[in-house]
Amino acid sequence: MKIVSLDQVEKNVVNMEGATGAWKQIPLGSKDNAPVYAYRVFTVEPGGNTPFHSHPYEHMNYVIDGRGVLVNKNGEETPIQTGDFALVDPNEKHQYRNTGDKPFIMICGVPKEFE
Repeated sequence: MKIVSLDQVEKNVVNMEGATGAWKQIPLGSKDNAPVYAYRVFTVEPGGNTPFHSHPYEHMNYVIDGRGVLVNKNGEETPIQTGDFALVDPNEKHQYRNTGDKPFIMICGVPKEFE
């Protein structure tokens, strides 16, 4: 068993083309001997965004705080805010954008090999 406080987890800038004002933390994952999943936490500053990208695995997201939009492959924006869950399917092109005036913070659950 392990308990981790998010404020004790290293915060790294998202170094992917197209990402602006986005940070990533990995509170639980392979380094903790998690057998299947990893939890990542992304913080996107006001006006920032994650890259517009896709990958071969699904991820499940939960918005801890803030508001923004989830952009699909056609550029359509769906509002998302504190308390919302989102599922992004494998190979589905997507992007999160912060449309609020405070940080947009979300948990992202993925298979641990893709943390």
